[in-house]
Amino acid sequence: MGFGSIIAAMISVATILLVSYVCSKGGFYMADVLADSVIEMQENKNDMVKTEINITNITTDSVGILVYLQNTGSTKIGDFTYMDIIVTYQNESCDMKTVWIPYQEGEIPSNNRWTKMEIVPDLINPGVFDPGEKMKLQVRLDSSNPIGNSSVNWLLVTAPNGAKASRYFSE
Repeated sequence: MGFGSIIAAMISVATILLVSYVCSKGGFYMADVLADSVIEMQENKNDMVKTEINITNITTDSVGILVYLQNTGSTKIGDFTYMDIIVTYQNESCDMKTVWIPYQEGEIPSNNRWTKMEIVPDLINPGVFDPGEKMKLQVRLDSSNPIGNSSVNWLLVTAPNGAKASRYFSE
């Protein structure tokens, strides 16, 4: 009976040591994952601070909206599929519409899509919106719901990392 209590005590101590090891290993793993997440979040925020786009002009025509952007930051933008445009406008029946406009590759976008028309000057990294360059975008709204005669229109352009520029425009 003496050895039974010693064996039970050894098993209890071994179990306690194993549980404390597992808990401490899990705690260290969670702390490591949290630290990596904070570092990644800070790097994303740093990229966002370095990115700055400005809307220099907006004009409307029978096809849709022409938007002129300038990259005034220090980050180049190359993947336009992750750039979004949101347009809030008043249609011909005076209803307010808000439309999300995703990117479409090609020269003539379909309804509720936008495309890059040109980047000037595009000498370095052709097809990439580098710092100092200007880009012309064509936004095509749904032809069955065109912009009305109103000055209550607004456009927002977001870069892939979350930097944004917005501006009011009139028809």
